[in-house]
Amino acid sequence: MDELAYEIGFDPLELRIRNFVHRDQNQDKALTSKALQACYREGAACFGWSERSHRPRSMRDGNELVGWGMATGLWEALLSEAEAKVSLSTDCNVVVSAAASDIGTGTYTILGQLAADAFDVALADVTVTIGCSTLPKTGVEGGSCTAAYSGSAVHLAAKAVIKTMLKHARKMPNSPLAKATSEEVEVAEGRIVMRTNHQVGIAIADVMGAAGLSSIEEHGRLGPDKTIMKTFSAYTHSAVFVEVKVDEELGLARVTRVVSAIAAGRILNPRTARSQILGGIVMGLGMALHEESMIDHRSGRIMNHNIAEYHMPTHADVEDIEVVFVEEEDDKVSPIGVKGVGEIGIVGVAAAISNAIFHATGKRIRHFPITVDKIMQNEVKL
Repeated sequence: MDELAYEIGFDPLELRIRNFVHRDQNQDKALTSKALQACYREGAACFGWSERSHRPRSMRDGNELVGWGMATGLWEALLSEAEAKVSLSTDCNVVVSAAASDIGTGTYTILGQLAADAFDVALADVTVTIGCSTLPKTGVEGGSCTAAYSGSAVHLAAKAVIKTMLKHARKMPNSPLAKATSEEVEVAEGRIVMRTNHQVGIAIADVMGAAGLSSIEEHGRLGPDKTIMKTFSAYTHSAVFVEVKVDEELGLARVTRVVSAIAAGRILNPRTARSQILGGIVMGLGMALHEESMIDHRSGRIMNHNIAEYHMPTHADVEDIEVVFVEEEDDKVSPIGVKGVGEIGIVGVAAAISNAIFHATGKRIRHFPITVDKIMQNEVKL
């Protein structure tokens, strides 16, 4: 896309916008949602893309050539079978149980948040138990889908708890909720109440006391909707904008600025989601400029199998990174409208860096990592 844009004299972003499609052309399906245009727009505005000079080798900062590049990213929004168990006690303490795991992705926080929101309690009042095969089963911790499927299972279990509570509340003498449906009620401030009027309701402790219960426990089960899967494709989208500076004499390249605009449906926790995107961007930086496995083809052995020789980005290599989450509603991808952010962070980063290096130097380098020798040995192609 970047090469084509230069060949026909288009801005690389403008070419993508003009060729934007609203369908999944690979599978000939409609998309559950696609806020990629908003990613382009908001990412470009944040980065200042309109100030970019079209001609390569035309932007400088002292002895360094400056280049701006961008790329598009997408990652399939997967959904797997999952179960979760949620228990609510008379004193509004909540226990969430699922066999999901947390490998640093924030699963504990996300599942606790969803339960806390459902019952209008503080996160400190929610106990999350995960990571054991004896608990309600979920899919693997991978594929950027744990928040979507495990979170949806918790959401459905919480709804089932409220539905059971309403069933008991309707049986109480002179119940103000006698004719209410489960869609008309919610839990707020320790009471089950009408959504439209929180003055109409009953204390949770009173409902459970009348029913002779100390807690209500329900399961939530989720499976892919085959009708939706047959009709729609679901993806997380991103637009990545990068600034690089290349020392013209030494060939040293460094990434000085990154803006990544992400459309991933409902963002449950901006802080943990941002952390995942930041990690992906740093990994993409390593892919583009640093990381390479050196293999002895006679023996098949990897020769640089330690951190001393396998070069990864350090703090000194990581400069200004900004993550922009684009608002996107998707009522088809999952019951809670969530798409994953575990892997989209790295997608497109290395491509954007490569495009930025071409814009800086006029040299199109096609093999990662883009090292000093490759920059110095390649010819300028304008």
